[in-house]
Amino acid sequence: MASTSLSVTQEAALTLAPEDLPKVDDLVTEDDMPVDNLFCAKQQRLLVEPLYSSWPGPGAGRPFLADANVGVFYSVRQPPLVPDAFLSLDVQAPEELWTKSHRSYFFWEYGKPPEVVVEVVSNQKGAEAERKLRDYARLGITYYVIFDPINQLQGGVLRLYRLQEGVYRQTTEGWLPMAGIGLTLWQGVYEGLTQTWLRWCVQDGTVIPTGAERAEQEHQRAEQERQRAEQEHQRAERLAAQLRTLGIEPQDA
Repeated sequence: MASTSLSVTQEAALTLAPEDLPKVDDLVTEDDMPVDNLFCAKQQRLLVEPLYSSWPGPGAGRPFLADANVGVFYSVRQPPLVPDAFLSLDVQAPEELWTKSHRSYFFWEYGKPPEVVVEVVSNQKGAEAERKLRDYARLGITYYVIFDPINQLQGGVLRLYRLQEGVYRQTTEGWLPMAGIGLTLWQGVYEGLTQTWLRWCVQDGTVIPTGAERAEQEHQRAEQERQRAEQEHQRAERLAAQLRTLGIEPQDA
């Protein structure tokens, strides 16, 4: 895993004994505020659902946790960061999600920050390229991704950053080697809307399909196999007919 910039205090919080874990009873883990807009809501779903329906994960036996619009708490004295989407490797959600300490991503519960966070720019007030860039680097997030669909920040539609010695360095690589997954722009239809979307992908750039896309792919493969079988049957029938014209009765296989 890439080196992080966690402070001594943060590192200590990640190794506390259970009886010393921070009390979270008074923390606001959900504020009932709506998401920014319909596009962001769809984009968030597209960054979570395919991972659970089609991605095998970072490796055999290695779990992961991905979600959208969920608070990432690094301190009980500071408000959480709420990325549009995040991916954390080698952790998994606990069974009792209604427990207060399980409702959000608490560093001290999961023992580590997420590997990837994604912010979708919906206006010019989110500070994605300023304050959030500094905050995520300070928390040791290995990869920070800014998706700016209509280039409102004038920095490009897609910007990817990798943490190096505590500072984010922009990269042109869509493959995120420390996470074992990549990100790419994809023009197509999702939930009835044709747009340029941000999609997870494998190393060759092939997007990781949604559950619906994978079902359609399997349906198409089954249909192609049915057509091949039908063509083979028709070929066998034609051959049998030709043999009969020669006075030869074909034998069943």
